Amino acid sequence: MTKRVMVTGGAGFIGSHVAGLYVEQGYDVTVLDDLSSGNRANVPEAAQFVEADVGSPEAQRLLERGGFTVLNHHAAQMDVRVSVRDPMLDARINLIGLLNLLEGARAGGVERVLFASSGGVVYGESDALPHPEEASKLPVSPYGVSKLSSEYYLAQYSLLYGMTVRSLRYANVYGPRQNPHGEAGVVAIFGSRIRHRQPITVYGDGAQTRDYVYVADVARANLAATTDGETAVGSIDDVAYNVGTGIETSVNALAAAMLDATGISVPIEHAPARAGELQRSAVAIAKARGRLGWEPQVGLAEGLRRTYEWIEMGEG
Repeated sequence: MTKRVMVTGGAGFIGSHVAGLYVEQGYDVTVLDDLSSGNRANVPEAAQFVEADVGSPEAQRLLERGGFTVLNHHAAQMDVRVSVRDPMLDARINLIGLLNLLEGARAGGVERVLFASSGGVVYGESDALPHPEEASKLPVSPYGVSKLSSEYYLAQYSLLYGMTVRSLRYANVYGPRQNPHGEAGVVAIFGSRIRHRQPITVYGDGAQTRDYVYVADVARANLAATTDGETAVGSIDDVAYNVGTGIETSVNALAAAMLDATGISVPIEHAPARAGELQRSAVAIAKARGRLGWEPQVGLAEGLRRTYEWIEMGEG
């Protein structure tokens, strides 16, 4: 029997790639998105589309009555700056919205919930990199707190109601369809600036590092976590997977690699460092490799080349 999956945020950057892979694998896919930041054109043609907010009664009723086997939750308020400016808005979308969906999923007999968490915000600053799933947690923004709190809610629903839950802690995801106008997405921002032959800006000294993982690899991790075996919930880390490469890349190195990938030369300008920015970040992926049989397949140079090809088509 074909499994039915709902992908929230499936008109957005990562969610649309996840929805597309589910369609390719024969799932019956429904995308729920309010289009506040997503694009209707990103939704796979074979997927059903419902325009609704995750906190709406309509979203809850759809999960109650839709016969879904899997809920894959990517919809979110994801701007760290917005969360600092308006933590109540962040909590309403990311926490109350999640609970609204979980109540619908519980009533509708959904068997498994996958949640897009963040390895870049739930872990604290540390020299012991890359972070394993068991690393200490110390979010430095309301957005990070909402992601970590969501993982605890998921564990609670698993313990009380028997749902299988998985939290995927993403590193810095990049690739086609990423918005170059937001706070996140430095690859998309650099690519858009290069396409328009404008200088690219590096904040601070550019030595700060991130773990860059290509979006198609992230979609594959979601697919693998949709069918992995049962796991007892003793802690939130038991049902979490880091999704990254385990490789630190500095912003300076990324800028150089992006210019190499495009074959275009533009000036690199430096601006003052941004307050509160993590200096180093990378996630260990041994657990996903061992239990999901997953590891990234697209290296940074190839991923940047593919991303810029998409940007050059005028989609960025």
